Amino acid sequence: MTTAPSAAARAFLDGPHRLLIGGEWVDGQGRTIAVENPAREDALTEVRAASLDQLDQAVSAARSALHGDWSRLGGRDRGVILSRFADLLEARADLIGEVMTLDNGSPLASSKMVVRHLAAELFRYYAGWASKIAGDSFQPSLTARPTLDIMVATVREPIGVVGAIVPWNAPPGMIALKMAPALAAGCTVVLKTAELAPLVGDLFAQIWIDAGGPAGAFNLVHGHGEDIGAAMAAHPLIDKIAFTGSTAVGRKIVDAATGNLKKVSLELGGKSPVIVFPDADLDAVIPAAAMACYLSTGQQCMAGSRLFLHADIHDRVAEGVAAFAKTLTVGDGLDPDTVLGPMISARQKARVLDYIAIARAEGATPLLESDVIDGPGHFIGPALLTDVTPGMRIEQEEVFGPVLSVIRFDDEDAVIEAVNGTPYGLSGSVWTRDIARALRVAKRVDSGQVGVNIHAAMSAETPFGGNRQSGWGREFGRDGLDGYLKTKAISINLGPKP
Repeated sequence: MTTAPSAAARAFLDGPHRLLIGGEWVDGQGRTIAVENPAREDALTEVRAASLDQLDQAVSAARSALHGDWSRLGGRDRGVILSRFADLLEARADLIGEVMTLDNGSPLASSKMVVRHLAAELFRYYAGWASKIAGDSFQPSLTARPTLDIMVATVREPIGVVGAIVPWNAPPGMIALKMAPALAAGCTVVLKTAELAPLVGDLFAQIWIDAGGPAGAFNLVHGHGEDIGAAMAAHPLIDKIAFTGSTAVGRKIVDAATGNLKKVSLELGGKSPVIVFPDADLDAVIPAAAMACYLSTGQQCMAGSRLFLHADIHDRVAEGVAAFAKTLTVGDGLDPDTVLGPMISARQKARVLDYIAIARAEGATPLLESDVIDGPGHFIGPALLTDVTPGMRIEQEEVFGPVLSVIRFDDEDAVIEAVNGTPYGLSGSVWTRDIARALRVAKRVDSGQVGVNIHAAMSAETPFGGNRQSGWGREFGRDGLDGYLKTKAISINLGPKP
């Protein structure tokens, strides 16, 4: 089975990789970014980062468009452009998906699904909202001015220039999740791609041009987080930062944003629980619990990396998950048999192996050892650890790899205490046939999303985001649009009350 890039992907890789600023393609003037294929450890291409001056130019272009051509379009016209963008995403899904796989190692089928069933759907969903943004009107109770007839009208306005900073693990979906609602709201966008997987951003920028998007409303810059990302977070002419990534970087963004008190939305780390009670459908639980953790080789914020099993079914489910995990093929994402691709980098692979070693030293028992695959590629097989107890580092900290920790429990109150005992609160799931218990437990789990007999049930309409150190704000759904809007109240004196 060949895993060589297609002719279309090869032509894209061999072509220029530029910045899009004010509707013009320009060569980056910053550091050179060597883009690696993590499945082969060979160079795909090179991308030049933006300089700080070029970032200023991109922000200026976005601010000009905010008060220029983009601002003159009504919601319906913005929606038409976003709908056209969605159509072009679908038409080019094979190429975009393949570039994502080459860039970050994801299995090709999963990459194409991210384009078609996440990115395109998000653009269509928010295209529909663009013409439906409306305020309200009411008569206030002005007790200090009882003789006046006052009417208040509220107006929903775009928050301004948005700096969107996206991660490497699912670029098409992450870009869409920032870009679509921001543009639907009437904002303008400066997108910074992840330096480990920057290439999909180029394809989105070209689609923006082909969809007829006005110059400057969407701008693309490449760069490292410590320079271009940091400069965006501190930039006085950016009105909001929308960031997905690690909690540690999220804290730095918050600190930098205080200069002009820009708005910030953060989707950060997770340590999501999968809680299984004895009456659950265990035949359904076993593959679902495995894939809740191992999907995307564990390199996803929603990963169900803590499996809480009631003592009555602990051994059966743990052994079942381990057996299922053994059937998952690890390999190059271009191979159609691959289920788990590589780690994004040698550094991330070493980090995961370090966490496994720490867990063993703290008393965890490997029920499934993680295979370290020889040869090129940052490959690591799935691992399953039992005898994990609350407070162990493997139970507390985000690993971002295919490592599942199994925690035994006997009591509902005790398991809720353990579930909520990490700094994170992003996702989770409860597995039981008892609907009263399902709802009771789901309400007590302190996270932004909880599934009942399903994990990470995401849709364009369903709000998603974190509590505590898993982030600020919500994405997806109406909540995701609201994060890019501000409300103005206009009070009108109609004269004396009749």
